[in-house]
Amino acid sequence: MNEIKNWAYRNLKGDPVIWFIVLILSLFSILVVYSATGSLAYKMMDGNTEYYLFKHAILMVASLVTIWVVHRIDFRYYSKVSRLVLWLCVPLLLFTWMFGNNLNGATRTLTIPLINQSFQTSDLASLALLVTLASMLSKRQKSIDDFQKAIVPMLFWIGLICGLIALANFSSAILLFLTCMLVLFIGRVPMKYLAMLVVICASFGSVAFMIGQRGGTAVSRVENFFSDETPYQAQQAYIAIASGGVIGKGPGQSDQRNFLPHPYSDFIYAIILEEYGLIGGVLILFLYLALLYRGMKAAEGNDRAYGGLLSAGLSFALVIQAFVNMGVSVGLGPVTGLTLPFISMGGTSQLFAGLALGIILSVSRGEIDRFGSTIGNQYKEAA
Repeated sequence: MNEIKNWAYRNLKGDPVIWFIVLILSLFSILVVYSATGSLAYKMMDGNTEYYLFKHAILMVASLVTIWVVHRIDFRYYSKVSRLVLWLCVPLLLFTWMFGNNLNGATRTLTIPLINQSFQTSDLASLALLVTLASMLSKRQKSIDDFQKAIVPMLFWIGLICGLIALANFSSAILLFLTCMLVLFIGRVPMKYLAMLVVICASFGSVAFMIGQRGGTAVSRVENFFSDETPYQAQQAYIAIASGGVIGKGPGQSDQRNFLPHPYSDFIYAIILEEYGLIGGVLILFLYLALLYRGMKAAEGNDRAYGGLLSAGLSFALVIQAFVNMGVSVGLGPVTGLTLPFISMGGTSQLFAGLALGIILSVSRGEIDRFGSTIGNQYKEAA
């Protein structure tokens, strides 16, 4: 046991609570995805019920490795590459919209050659925008009231990227917009400029609504949510939640995985409630709240504006998406298609969630290292 503790102390830097949360979410993810994909794998893979388990486990390990590698790098280096990545994302999002893989009437992904793995370009664009926004805000703190030099570039990038994402994915664009609004608010941007951002993004969103692929789908989902008739996905999710009760049916005992559309991604929280009950559902909710709290603690304790804004923005992005996914499963919002970060089965979305968590840990690591160095210097001076 001491050897494990010593290894963890040497290699796992940053906030230990965040590392604990990542570990618990990873274990939950493997258990629930294996259960939710068992029937699908049996039908699609000639009885090989472990196919998706192994595939998801490999992605999960890759995500954990990504977290470890990213958290070892000083978070300040990410600001140097984020603007370049953001410029790259503009043609990439357009190319995906026009020539990407078509799934359910939307082209959101590209296929990476050689490895034949789908890649959702909006994930990369969202991460690049939040890192760039934190960098731009931190550099403009002393001139935050200068509209032309400080505010216009940020409003431009937010409106452009959110508008391009909305061409194929309205829910992700709205989520990113709300996260950017929170980051700007934390970064002391005046309210009049936040109101201007709403107008700008509404304009970009209107264009995306008219020429994009998901405008009609977004309207129909909102109408279905407010209508008296419950959509099929919601019906099956409610059955799963009701049958789970307080303590659940137990791991692997879900019945609704055979009827619920996308039980391993969009509605995985319903499967969690069915198998682990209200107790398991509250535990997952608590873990995400704890992740938000620790991310904000890292932001509060960091003496650099960039680190604080970066940790806050990425924490909000992960946790808001988690809340939206859980809210949809329990009937608090219309169907969106957003996954549950670090739990749902996915392709590169797992890796981008790992990137975000790694950067948050890098911010907390920098603060812990600075605090430890301060204490060490004080000790040496006292000696």
